[in-house]
Parts: sequence; structure tokens; C-alpha cells
Amino acid sequence: MSSKKRILTGDRPTGKLHLGHYVGSLANRVALQETYECFFIIADLHVLTTKPSHEDIAAIPQNIRDLVLDHLAVGIDPNKVTFYVQSAVKEIYQINLIFEMMVSVPRLSRLPSIKEMARNAHIDEEQLPFGLLGYPVLQAGDILMPRAHLVPVGKDNEAHVEITREIARRFNGLYGEVFPEPDVLVPDVGTLPGTDGQGKMSKSANNAIFLSDDAKTVEQKVRGMYTDPNRIRADIPGKVEGNPVFAYHDAFNPNLEEVNDLKDRYRLGKVGDVEVKRKLAAALNAFLDPIRERRAHYEANPQIVDEIIAVGNARTRSVAAETVAMMEAAMGMTYFR
Repeated sequence: MSSKKRILTGDRPTGKLHLGHYVGSLANRVALQETYECFFIIADLHVLTTKPSHEDIAAIPQNIRDLVLDHLAVGIDPNKVTFYVQSAVKEIYQINLIFEMMVSVPRLSRLPSIKEMARNAHIDEEQLPFGLLGYPVLQAGDILMPRAHLVPVGKDNEAHVEITREIARRFNGLYGEVFPEPDVLVPDVGTLPGTDGQGKMSKSANNAIFLSDDAKTVEQKVRGMYTDPNRIRADIPGKVEGNPVFAYHDAFNPNLEEVNDLKDRYRLGKVGDVEVKRKLAAALNAFLDPIRERRAHYEANPQIVDEIIAVGNARTRSVAAETVAMMEAAMGMTYFR
């Protein structure tokens, strides 16, 4: 058994990942794989809370493969982490059912994120599915199933992990110590603005540059990026702060001398948006080229991705069965077995 602490993190399979995901989570995951035992959940059951149609479900298998491909492309080593598909680990249904007994409806109703998710999915509060209300309980099952010690989340999701901690305390208090109370690991990362300057980068907002975009697509998206709206000519001094183009330069252009020169000239009205964007596109494509190369290798060998998922599912099922056995023994639910 590994002496490393365990981490549970992951994503819903709703499409390909973009530069915002890289800044917000993927770069951190590449680092975490070296020092922690990492379980990467592909949370397909969570998709059903807001996307339950037959068409949505039909898209999940390819989305799963794309999700794994994007992780491998940025440098996640499948020999160091465990990828698994949530619904392939049937023990999660049993764990979820037991955990549903450990939390009240009023407690779940106080989570502002539930109402926000419902609004984003255009679900009226009167039509709120039980599964969406219980989203944090299933999430607690995801975290506690591998008996994770740490959960990397953004500040806005700390409340969900607190539900997990409460459920762990409740179970341990009733039946004996089975689960660690997982700590939140808030990475020191920022968010990347969308190319339209309207909030953060998002697939649904159509303001994203994807890790899988080719060079010409990146150039096209960069040319259309929002800059300083008050700068209608190149000789007018421009604003660097809050300017998405320079936020991307700071995040992805390793040539600090070039970036600082562009900023200085932009503030003085001595450089045009065309040059600033051209150099940004070059920096982004230089960053993405090795990612594209690794992705192309795995795309050409799809059996590797399927095998990674199959191996991860099998390993996780073993861990989950161990957890359920520990739960049942602690609860005294081993009768008539």
C-alpha cells in the first residue's frame, strides 16, 4: 500500500478542456502526481444532474476519451495516477445511499452553489431534481470512496468539501473510524479571462481556446480577442491591467523581456494590437505544440486510452470494495452474507 497521501480530483465529461482548465487545475495536477497518490474521477453520473437527455448521455463516451487525452497531453503520467469512470465503480451507488442518511435536506438547501447550478442549467427551483440537491452527497461519496486525504478545489467549492467532512464525522461518530476527514487543498492559481473579456474562460460562453485547437484556429481566436475598448488607434495609450491579451501573455509567454516591452509600448501608444496579438499567438502555439504532439500520439493509438481507463476502473473497484467492506463491518451490516 502506498505511503503517500491520497488525492481525489476530476471533472465531468462535458467536452474538451481549454487553457482556462490548464491554468485552473491541470498544471497543478501535473505537479501533484509526483507527491500524492492521485485518483482522477471522470464524473459521468454528475453529468446527469443537469444533462440527462439521451443525446447528452450518447456524447459521454467520446467526452471521456477527450478528457483523458487532454490530461495525457499536458503531461499526466498514467503510471502515476488512476483514471476511472464514476459509473463503472458500482460501489459508489451503495456509498451514496448510506451517506444520504447522514445529512439533512435543509443543510443541502443552504448551499448557494446548488441554486447557481440550477440557474445555469435553466432549471426552475420548483423543478429542482433530487439528484441535483444531493449532488454534494454523491460528491462526498466520490471523495471518501478512496478514503482521500486531500481535495484540490477552488475557493468557491470549499463548502462542498465541508459537507464531505461533516458526513465523514457523522459516520465515524456513529459507527467508528473509517474515513479520514479530507482537507481542502486550494491551489495558488488564478483564473483565465475569456477571449471576449466577459468573465472567465468557458466552453458554454464560446470564449475558449482549447488545448486541442490547431495553430490556425489559435491565431484566429487571438486576432478576435477583446482588448482595450477605448483604444481605437495604435498611437493612443492603452490599458494593460484587465486586458485579456496581456493576461494571456503573463500566463503563457515565457519571454519576460518581450512581454514587458510590449506592455511599456502599449501604455505609451507605441505598439498596435496587431503586433501584440501576433506575438501572443506565437507564444500560445509554442506552448501548445508539445501538447498537440502528445495528444496526436494517443489519438493515433486509441487502444492505449481505453486500456488506461480499464486498468483505472479495475483498481478503483478494488479500493471501493475495500471501503464498502469497512463501512459494512463498522455498521454491523454483514448479516446474512
